[in-house]
Amino acid sequence: MLSELLTEEKIRFSADRLSWREAVTQVAEPLLTAGDITTGYVDAMIASIEAGGTYIDLGFGIALAHTRPEKGAVRTSISMLRLEEPAPLLDQPEHAVDLYFCFAAVDATAHTQAMSSLARILSDTETREALRAARSAADVHRLITAFEEKK
Repeated sequence: MLSELLTEEKIRFSADRLSWREAVTQVAEPLLTAGDITTGYVDAMIASIEAGGTYIDLGFGIALAHTRPEKGAVRTSISMLRLEEPAPLLDQPEHAVDLYFCFAAVDATAHTQAMSSLARILSDTETREALRAARSAADVHRLITAFEEKK
């Protein structure tokens, strides 16, 4: 369940104007702090995006920063960063993102389960917009938990 991975400690908000690199670094910070990823994982995500990684743009102003497990994933985990002002990937306006997620998985099974849960939530227009409107980590966690309980 996504609510077990995306805990309140891993949900952040920022009113600062950030570059996409800063956004990726900030969204990864809770996972670094928890020991879920290494600094090498963050470096690998940034390098992947620099190499043309707008593939992390899921649409709807949402990006899912991630890289291969062997680049420094310690535990399966996810974090979220909500920006007041979008930080476009590769500074391209068509990839404006204001809702960043950072995802780390240690194996294919964990990857599939967590991604499936996140995809269901982000595919639901009402829940997606409620995430964007949330003003606290507790609000986000309640939304995700409520969504999981009704499905």
